[in-house]
Amino acid sequence: MRRIGPIVLLVTLLFFMAHLAGQSSPMPPVQAPPAAAPAGPAAAARDRAGYVGDEACRTCHSTQSESYLHTAHHLTSQLAGPDSILGKFDPGNDVLRTANPGLHFNMEAKDDGYFQTAVAASPGMSFRDMTFRTERMDVVIGSGHRAQTYLSWRGDQLFELPVSYWVEGDPGWVNSPGYDNGLANFGRTIPPRCLECHASFIRATAPGTFDNHYDRASLVPGVSCETCHGPGKEHIARHAPGSHPPAGQAILNPATFSRDRQIDLCALCHNGIERKQTGPAFSYLPGEPLTSYLQPNPMDTTTRPDVHGNQVGLLKRSRCFLSSPTMTCTTCHDVHAVERDAASYSGRCLQCHQVTACGKYKTMGEQIAKNCIDCHMPLLQTNAILASRGDETIGTRIRTHWIKVYPTE
Repeated sequence: MRRIGPIVLLVTLLFFMAHLAGQSSPMPPVQAPPAAAPAGPAAAARDRAGYVGDEACRTCHSTQSESYLHTAHHLTSQLAGPDSILGKFDPGNDVLRTANPGLHFNMEAKDDGYFQTAVAASPGMSFRDMTFRTERMDVVIGSGHRAQTYLSWRGDQLFELPVSYWVEGDPGWVNSPGYDNGLANFGRTIPPRCLECHASFIRATAPGTFDNHYDRASLVPGVSCETCHGPGKEHIARHAPGSHPPAGQAILNPATFSRDRQIDLCALCHNGIERKQTGPAFSYLPGEPLTSYLQPNPMDTTTRPDVHGNQVGLLKRSRCFLSSPTMTCTTCHDVHAVERDAASYSGRCLQCHQVTACGKYKTMGEQIAKNCIDCHMPLLQTNAILASRGDETIGTRIRTHWIKVYPTE
């Protein structure tokens, strides 16, 4: 396993979208979107006039910008296209069979886009009696390390499609995690909070927290520079050619935040899925207390936290974190660079720990210095991330961020 950081952004989306109601027919009608929840604070998402986009940052920050283009954060959502969709469309790889022999999905790449078609057909049924439902892949969610899922526009609404592409292990099309195997469901809506962790911005046109109406043209895919650094327009103006202001004027630098505010910035998306909003999506500004936007995570008070999606909550339980007044997520992770091999993180551990202090040193010697991570931050199976292909159930393991001794590892 090569990466242990922001890659979990993908699987977080796949499994916390709006709930899926049960259906019994092979080709059921599309479900109506859930009723809108009561609107939160009346404040709209922050004014976007000061936001300029990643290209404007590249002129002066080319090294960080070029590296960042390949990170899981940047690639966590993209517009659908030949360079973003990893799924295969060639004959033999373009069909997903389900547990229902009367239902399968055809995957198609056409001149005008990429499509998923559910085909309901009983054995011996003529073509004219078959039932078809086709929807376009418009948005790709996920960097592609483990899997990708796909969203489809219908008017001004976004829906998750029922077929995803599994990259890890045995690659191929799968029922999107959380979808019932053997049913064709095209009605899972995408609320703003889901998009907040997988895109830089989209303007919601309805007031409810769970409403699913957007200004399509406003979508900014991926996690951009300004997601963490705030709007850059004034910063660029102050640092125009010929000007000589002090470095870093009119821009947010998370490295200068207090430890709590640095952790809050990561916790916006890496602290589980149970936190209730107290402000509209995309209204959080780096450097502010996250409690002004999200309620405390109830998972932080449980004795058995799920390894899926709650890296910050797990890290806060670790003795390393509790013993160090300066440890943050960026102590180990460089957000501007592609994640390294898990073993390479051991160097971070050895800045504070001595190899000879490890209980395994007597039997393993210096070789234990090569990989503290797999012993003290092991990959753990999560039942929250399950997909299916035919009669097969496909799971995955996520690296825990609760740093401690795991006797069984």
